[in-house]
Amino acid sequence: MPVPADTHLAEGPLLLRPWQPEDAPALHTAVQESLETVGRWLPWCHAGYDLDEARAWIRHCREGWAGDEHFAFGVFERDSGALLGSVGLSQRNLVHRSASLGYWVRQSRQGQGVARQAARVAAHFGFDRLRLVRIEIVALPDNHASRRTAEQAGARFEVIARHRLWVRDRAMDAAVYSLVPADL
Repeated sequence: MPVPADTHLAEGPLLLRPWQPEDAPALHTAVQESLETVGRWLPWCHAGYDLDEARAWIRHCREGWAGDEHFAFGVFERDSGALLGSVGLSQRNLVHRSASLGYWVRQSRQGQGVARQAARVAAHFGFDRLRLVRIEIVALPDNHASRRTAEQAGARFEVIARHRLWVRDRAMDAAVYSLVPADL
């Protein structure tokens, strides 16, 4: 049964909800603010990122929800509605009931536990709603902030996997973490 595209997840000060077309300007602004930190690790976060790219990303995310394939949430501050970042489950494997969890937080809100809390909320969604049995978090080995977030979210480090990611036109090794329902 498909997951409704109006799914909202609230916990503490955070609200996670699927991206909406009207979020494009806030997404564009958050990306431009975060070039130094997020852009260091995620190639899509670049100086030329424009409003059309934000709109295209949101369309892609909405298509993922409609196809029951991947589930990207904007992470918002519940009280103010301010966009804090994003978290999502992708690379869903229906046979093995697994997916990959990714996250980013705008630069002005980093270091406040947003990614950790959003990752845990998204993982609960994956286990409870998608019936996953395994969620992976994959990060470049020297992305210490992302790796620390994975650990704080309850994930266990498994391995440095050779050539696990394709980043900036080359194969890169990556740190692989996993979450299973018992970890939460």
